[in-house]
Amino acid sequence: MSRFAERAARWREAAGVYRDPRVLAITFLGISSGLPLGVLGEPLTAWFVEHGIDKTTIGLFALAGLPYSFKFLWAPLLDHLSLPPLTTRLGRRRGWAIATQLGLLLAIASLGFVRPETDIQAIALITLAIAFLSASQDIVIDAYRVEILPEHQLGAGAATIVLGYRLGQVGAGAVGLLVATGFGWAAAFFVLAVAVTIGIVAILLNPEPEWVAPARPTDAEIAPMERASIWLRRAVVAPLADFAGRPGWLMILALIVFYKLGDAVLSMMQTPFFLELGFTKPEIAGIKKGVGLAAIVAGGLIGGLLVARFGLLRSLLFAGVLQAVSNLVFVYQAWAGHDLGALTLTVAAENLATGMGTTAFVAYLSSLCNQAYTATQYALLTSVMGAARTVLSASAGWFADQMDWISFFVLTTVAALPGLAILIWLIRRFPPPEASD
Repeated sequence: MSRFAERAARWREAAGVYRDPRVLAITFLGISSGLPLGVLGEPLTAWFVEHGIDKTTIGLFALAGLPYSFKFLWAPLLDHLSLPPLTTRLGRRRGWAIATQLGLLLAIASLGFVRPETDIQAIALITLAIAFLSASQDIVIDAYRVEILPEHQLGAGAATIVLGYRLGQVGAGAVGLLVATGFGWAAAFFVLAVAVTIGIVAILLNPEPEWVAPARPTDAEIAPMERASIWLRRAVVAPLADFAGRPGWLMILALIVFYKLGDAVLSMMQTPFFLELGFTKPEIAGIKKGVGLAAIVAGGLIGGLLVARFGLLRSLLFAGVLQAVSNLVFVYQAWAGHDLGALTLTVAAENLATGMGTTAFVAYLSSLCNQAYTATQYALLTSVMGAARTVLSASAGWFADQMDWISFFVLTTVAALPGLAILIWLIRRFPPPEASD
């Protein structure tokens, strides 16, 4: 067999990772994960507007998303507490998944029984419940994905969870608006509630992952306060100590903080930049939702293929370099001005690189979790990532005000360099296995 044929065979073998039933199941769990966020987006806002709710009140409903930022606080409970009879019959992960999904089904359906003009406080409580249940479902599904897949499939699992999440979020928004137009809002929320069964069926058709239980004392005579202290150490302190015990953990945390910095700074200023060039909101939305969505999905799938073929760290490095370089496409857009062809190229290039980087990064975060503490550690790592992204990108507008657009986009590329430097240090300090040609 020629060298070219051997390489082609290895790529086909790597692509076969997407045919595994467990990887395919993750897509449907991703849909279930993204659906509640779609419900809380366009359908909820349009519902309020149609019923004359003022913009200030609508804006305040963004606070309902706070549970997504603080889910690490109750992740230890989902890692260690049982929920009879569901966890007894279905297992720890599947039992909690079904519990959150049934809660979501009821909460979304209940929106059809209230009216914004008279029940705004009840709606606020319902939306907060939806966000809490959705964040809890994310904790369980992320842990399930990490535990059910071997390491070489984590990239494919990251790609399919992102794909499913996008489909669930965008699909819920579109379906909600379409059904509401034809049949009213009560019917729309009922249909969206029924759509939660996609995740219920997916979790019931797939096995419970094996659990590596942390060591625990067996003395039944331990005093209640001491027992509570032991549980707290096991559920909260032990996951942190486990992570801090691995080689290079501080540099790993630094990588989590800085890897997506260039992307975070850029994303904050994309829409103001496009509007300043004279693009209309429909032009921006059309290209972002069409070409942009297709590119980010394709990038995610390619990222999963790269992880399967070359491993996590090499794929992270390749995608990270591509993310940094793709920011320079915005320099071309600044030169081209109001040009739809250039806008299409810019959005496609940036989203393709972002999709690849996100998949590789999610797979990397997944690989860092000890299966005895998966939910807690993954929730903590993603919270660190999210907090860093929010804080470090907050100054993006100030920088954009102080310089011209071309200088700003060069700066976003420079902002990606610390993360790449840390990654190169980790690769040299802890070399990954050699990849075959």
